[in-house]
Amino acid sequence: MSSHATDFYDAVIMGGGLAGLTLARQLRIEAPHIRVLVAEKRKHPVREAAHKVGESSVEIGAHYFGTVLRLEPHLREKQLEKLGLRYFFPQGANRDVTRRVELGPPVHPPVPSFQLDRGRLENYLLDDLRACGVEVLDDCSVKAITLEPRNHSVTIEARGAAPRTVACRYLVDASGRAGLIKRKLGLAREADHGANASWFRVPERVRIDDWSNDPAWKARVPNGQRWLSTNHLMGRGYWVWLIPLGNGSTSIGIVADGDLHPYSRINRFERALDWLREFEPQCAAVVERYADRLEDFLALKHYAHSCERVHSPDGWSLVGEAGVFTDPFYSPGSDFIAIGNDFAADLIVRTAAGAPTGELGERAEAFNTTHLRLFDAFLRLYSHQYPLMGNAQVMTAKAAWDNGAYWAIPALLYFQRRYTRLEFMASIDALMRRFFVLHARMQQFLHAWDLADQPHYEDAAANVVSIEWLRRLQASLEGPRLDDATLRARLEQNFAELESFARSWQTLASERNPSLARFVEVGEGAAIDISPLVLQPVSAAMK
Repeated sequence: MSSHATDFYDAVIMGGGLAGLTLARQLRIEAPHIRVLVAEKRKHPVREAAHKVGESSVEIGAHYFGTVLRLEPHLREKQLEKLGLRYFFPQGANRDVTRRVELGPPVHPPVPSFQLDRGRLENYLLDDLRACGVEVLDDCSVKAITLEPRNHSVTIEARGAAPRTVACRYLVDASGRAGLIKRKLGLAREADHGANASWFRVPERVRIDDWSNDPAWKARVPNGQRWLSTNHLMGRGYWVWLIPLGNGSTSIGIVADGDLHPYSRINRFERALDWLREFEPQCAAVVERYADRLEDFLALKHYAHSCERVHSPDGWSLVGEAGVFTDPFYSPGSDFIAIGNDFAADLIVRTAAGAPTGELGERAEAFNTTHLRLFDAFLRLYSHQYPLMGNAQVMTAKAAWDNGAYWAIPALLYFQRRYTRLEFMASIDALMRRFFVLHARMQQFLHAWDLADQPHYEDAAANVVSIEWLRRLQASLEGPRLDDATLRARLEQNFAELESFARSWQTLASERNPSLARFVEVGEGAAIDISPLVLQPVSAAMK
């Protein structure tokens, strides 16, 4: 090697945000002997509750943080356990939250997830890595990259210091949307999803429970902690999030289809507030109290992005937003960090151990294929689906389906730690293909159902896990580790039940709208009782 030994690392991670720091922690846990350098552009400690979006986690990401990375003590002490995902569908002028159809749990789900103050978490991770002996540079920038298999070089310049060039066997791009490797190699690809977002933080708790004193509405969530949910205020083509943070601030964001709600309506705080006054006036009245005390404001146009490759046989990976990003609606960002970091960590550890080039290439190709197939499947949840968000019945069905599909296959595979087991993943390839096809057909059906009719709903509440099958799917994620044969059987059973669940919704929709009969799946298996999630329309008013 031409590099001095002191300048050579098993892995260099470009970026010390959530993806890069968690990968470094994972490597420290799984292979403490390997030498890792993390280079982060921001000076630390960073401010809490500012600028970083991605505060809500769901099951895969929460399991990665809490169990795989052993961060549960921090999550319990310094972050907030969330009361699930909660949705309020439109009613009238959206001036009375109690009249809106509410979809969400009355108590904390059995499998925990968390609201994350990104600044607080990233400060903790960086300090802990340094305390464990991992070399972490902050307030520095990457000036040059040379990609050579097993001998990449990176030139880093810290503020006030001379540039430093280091070499590594494996290079990880965790630089977020800067996409250093993606840009260098021309890997960027458009994602078929034209939504935009703006968001800001206010320095106090915004408790949606305080928006009404109606006793019946309050009794639906008897602990009075709706505010701990990731709350979504829904409308045609948009949703607004309300997310509490551990330091006492609240994150508020607008996410909207650019064709129905132009970016220019939300890309400045004053414009966003005017937009809220029009579409979410009850929320706007709350935000107005904090207009002169904002902690930040950011906006992002066409946030979804794809990539030609995220793991390479040449010894590099793109993790977090440096690779791909779908949509924040179901909070999948930390899920993709978890899965991508598992793949990268596997390749880094094997590369450091001197694994044969052919083996590393096979694993990188398999991981890349799985990662991008999951991205494509998740993107289908959102692409061209934002108009559905104003339809309480269709979106209730969609939330139930999307959660059921997630718990039945992708989340189960993650909790059972199978994504990096090539032989196992190859053995279920046919099942995964059937799953992706069914998933895509269901998204097409939901879109068609919304177009077929859109009756009006109000004064109702529902809970996805009031369906026993869905409750069991979610609760069983943290069950014991299964052997391969048992897990394959469980996945096949889950898929068969997904087919029955799809038919149940398709049958209901076709009974109300005969034109949808063409979507009803052909198959066997007892129907799943969806009656707890079937809403009764107030009127049959069409669009």
